Amino acid sequence: MANIEPNPVNPVSDAWNTVASYSSYAEAQTAVDRLSDERFPVEQIDIVGSDLRLVEHVTGRMTKGRAAAMGAASGAWFGLFIGLLVGLFTTGGAWLGLILGGILIGALWGAIFGFVGHAATGGQRDFSSTRSLAAARYDVIVRGGHADHARGIIQREGLSGTA
Repeated sequence: MANIEPNPVNPVSDAWNTVASYSSYAEAQTAVDRLSDERFPVEQIDIVGSDLRLVEHVTGRMTKGRAAAMGAASGAWFGLFIGLLVGLFTTGGAWLGLILGGILIGALWGAIFGFVGHAATGGQRDFSSTRSLAAARYDVIVRGGHADHARGIIQREGLSGTA
């Protein structure tokens, strides 16, 4: 016989237990933190972001030289890691040589791979960027019949949001 949870948790179907809505995640997090301070059973809370959008922040132009430099930097870190790992089994002055050698070889190969990797794109993506998800609204949802108690605390603390 399978062990099936009688009422699986589904934040979307529990939307009628929304106690507050906020325009930023920080505001929703503050409300949950305040509920925690009041000894509310926070394991009954979900923060659900709605109307998600992808935000891509362009951080700069990507040239072959910059790709090589970024590759060299990441390769140097990897080379440092390998040098430290191998250096665990050596003593004396050879240890420093392994570290420096690992950094230099890693930087060289990283630069090569960064340059070749960017050149292979054929100029289709000549910029660097960071990506993140953002929601238009963050709902604080409470399960387990505790919604009225949570609403009372949130209203008393002046954190009622837009719901």
